[in-house]
This record gives sequence, C-alpha cells and structure tokens, in this order.
Amino acid sequence: MCPPEYFTVEYAINPWMDTATPVDRELAVKQWHGLREALLGLGHPVHELAPEPGLPDMVYAANGAFVVDGTVYGARFRHPQRTPEAAAHRSFHEARGARFVAPAEINEGEGDFTYLPEAHGGLILAGYGFRTEPAAHAEAQEVLGRPVVSLRLVDPRFYHLDTALAPLDDGNIVYFPEAFSVAAQRVLAQLFPDAIRADEVDAFAFGLNLVSDGRHVVLNSEASGMAAKVAAAGYLPVPVELSELKKGGGSIKCCVAELRD
Repeated sequence: MCPPEYFTVEYAINPWMDTATPVDRELAVKQWHGLREALLGLGHPVHELAPEPGLPDMVYAANGAFVVDGTVYGARFRHPQRTPEAAAHRSFHEARGARFVAPAEINEGEGDFTYLPEAHGGLILAGYGFRTEPAAHAEAQEVLGRPVVSLRLVDPRFYHLDTALAPLDDGNIVYFPEAFSVAAQRVLAQLFPDAIRADEVDAFAFGLNLVSDGRHVVLNSEASGMAAKVAAAGYLPVPVELSELKKGGGSIKCCVAELRD
C-alpha cells in the first residue's frame, strides 16, 4: 500500500457532541497538533486547509470531499451550518490542480465514502441513512468510475460511515456490525470475511474513526480494546489523544481527509 497523503484543518450538532462540557481550546489545538505530528512522524505529507471565520466544524476535514485517483467528488452538506465549507474544500483542491466535480446530490465526503483499491478489484463503500443520500452513491460511481457498495446505517449514534467502519489496508476493513442494517451486515460479511469486528466498547470510544496506512493504525487513545485487536491482526497501533475534539463529535478520521492522487 502506497503511503497516503493527507490534509487536515485546524479548527453540526450530532449525537456524540457533548454540549454540557466546555471545550478546552488550548488543549484542543495541542491535540490537533499532536495528530498532525503523528502523521508526519510516520512519513506522510500533511497539507493544511486554512480555517475560515464562522465555520467551526471545518476541523472535521474528512467531510469536505472524496478523492479517488486524483478526481475529487465534492461534498454537499445536509445541514446549512456546514454548507459553506464545501466551497473552501473546492478551492483547496482546485488550487492544487485536481479535477473537481461538483455534486448534485447530498453527500458528506469521506464521512460516508471510503475506497479499497484491492478489494474485489476496487470498491467504494458508501454509507447512507442519516447524512448522505443514496442517490449520491450512484453519482459517485459515475464520477469516479468505481463500483459503489451501499451500506445502510441504522443507529443515529453512527451517523457517518467513518464512525462505524474503516479500511485497515487496501483490501480489508474493521467495522462495528450493529451500526448497519441486517442486509448491510450480510454484504460486509460476504465481501470481507477476514475483517476485524469491533464491539460496542470499541465503537463508543471512537475506535473505528481511525486512519491506517496499511501498517500503522492511528486511532483514539481511549480505544485501547481496538488497539489490541489491530495489533493482534498484525498492524501497529498509534494512539493519539483527541479528547477535546471528541466533545465536538469527531476523532482521528473526522479530522483527516486522504488525497488519493
């Protein structure tokens, strides 16, 4: 698996957001820098998307687009609070010379899309049920020229695919079965018989909201059970503390988008 290139950003209400506990801004920024340094320390280039006033959710950079082989399928956010973020992501990608395709359908980028180039000849896994519309799956398939497998999310606590499923390498995944419909569980079991199955403790610790380069798995330090599972499967867990970002409803993957150029 080629070392991925990432971009992230320094600083919508969702089921994980803890509005009763104030965020320690200084600690949040320190933790964000810790994530950035962890990725750089593993040898991955990291590009920063400049934050914009009035758009505090831009810290969750995964939601702004979905990139496969240099083609960027843009996001169209469900909630108006995040809608302006899409233009900032488009400007970022166009400035680096990528082919950008504006969406007609509601989708939240890598929050609900992920790509496994070696799984069954190359598959896009796509979530729906809470944020992204199923029609966006067909649109992404046409734009990106890859088969899309639609997976229905049924638990509102797992409102994006990236809270319940993550690629570990180019051909295998880890996922929390109970976040998906019975039919989607059957599909995943058939496509990925060797997948790691997370339990409820892993899922509630944001243990599925991770980033992997095929060897190193960067994940929330609270997800110790998930770290043990990936280590037992032969991967190297890299725990990162993101307790303050978790209060806003996101963790490692929410803060990182992959540039698959």
